[in-house]
Amino acid sequence: MNLRQVFVSVLLFGVAGLLLFMYLQAWMEEQHTESGKKLQRQTINQDFTLQPLGMPRKASWRRSAPVGLSNHEMAVSSSRHWQGRADPFGVVAASTGSRLPEQQKMSESPLSWFRGVYLPPALHPLNKTFVKGGEWQDIDSTQEKRRAFLQDFCRKYNSRKKLQTHLVHLVSRIYVEDRHKVLYCEVPKAGCSNWKRVLMVLSGLAASANNISHDDVHYGKHLRKLDSYDLKGIYARLNMYTKFVFVRDPMERLVSAFRDKFEHPNSYYHPVFGKAIIKKYRHNADEEALKTGSGVKFKEFIQYLLDSHRPVGMDIHWEQVSKLCYPCLINYDFIGKFETLEEDANYFLQLVGAPANLKFPKFKDRHSSDERTSTEVVRQYLKELSKEERQLTYDFYYLDYLMFNYTSPLV
Repeated sequence: MNLRQVFVSVLLFGVAGLLLFMYLQAWMEEQHTESGKKLQRQTINQDFTLQPLGMPRKASWRRSAPVGLSNHEMAVSSSRHWQGRADPFGVVAASTGSRLPEQQKMSESPLSWFRGVYLPPALHPLNKTFVKGGEWQDIDSTQEKRRAFLQDFCRKYNSRKKLQTHLVHLVSRIYVEDRHKVLYCEVPKAGCSNWKRVLMVLSGLAASANNISHDDVHYGKHLRKLDSYDLKGIYARLNMYTKFVFVRDPMERLVSAFRDKFEHPNSYYHPVFGKAIIKKYRHNADEEALKTGSGVKFKEFIQYLLDSHRPVGMDIHWEQVSKLCYPCLINYDFIGKFETLEEDANYFLQLVGAPANLKFPKFKDRHSSDERTSTEVVRQYLKELSKEERQLTYDFYYLDYLMFNYTSPLV
């Protein structure tokens, strides 16, 4: 056999091998697709029913959807500068209260997707077994009004669209404390550092909240998040645990975040966010600012926030609460506010049966010498913006203002 014949033989053998490989790959993909479809059909036909341990199994949840109300566009029609960034209503805006979804329909990956779910809108009463004394009556009355207000809001702007997001994403900001059976949705700049300290005490990880450092709270990874559990564990805790969230006036929270991250030395926010913001929004920026990212102005920060083509992504410290905690999907049993933080927090600790000597910490986590971000402080920062920028900033947090009944700022 001459060299030419050898070359032709090798070439033909290679082509044959390639064709065989392509055939096998196509066959495997076809089998995988059929398997996925079969699994999906099996999952769609399955009812998920969870109840507290020891309780008799009840009948499967009904398959009917809740009554559909107005769609997402109605929720934002009154705002002429609506940015379209917050969308808690592209899903069924009801609640995962003390009951689980009526039917869990899983798509491609049953363990990670949560699609076509209708959540029962029932509002269940708080368990007040551990509450002692009559001094909490006014706070309790306020709490009931907040829950009812949010429930009515979510019903009013409900949609029959189906949920198209990861279940793990819905619960990714929720911390778990198993001993007292509580779930806390973290909203940065609304007392979250001290709430994590309290959770560490409740779970037995620390004797006192006063002795836990900032780094231990945020970087120690002592607390477990709900998305770290398997599907059954997530559902069981959503069903049985007391879920709570603390919120804050959106504009105060925004200014507080800016002051914390950009007006003090920061080894993360300056190089990651600051450099990108200065580069895009500051004309004739000097070399030092471009190199360090320090000295971002509030107006530049707002330009970044409102830009649909941001040079760097969003951050939890100024993300909308509607996108952090999904309050129209997860029926929070307790809604606290930063404006009444101490009394709300200590009442909640009574509700969950916390030790009598555990009180919510009063100290400021960082930059304790700085003036707290108050309404007057916010007013001074807003003066740096044009009227249109102020309106657009309000529109950006429009849903948070509505959901939690905050008064809109004078823009």
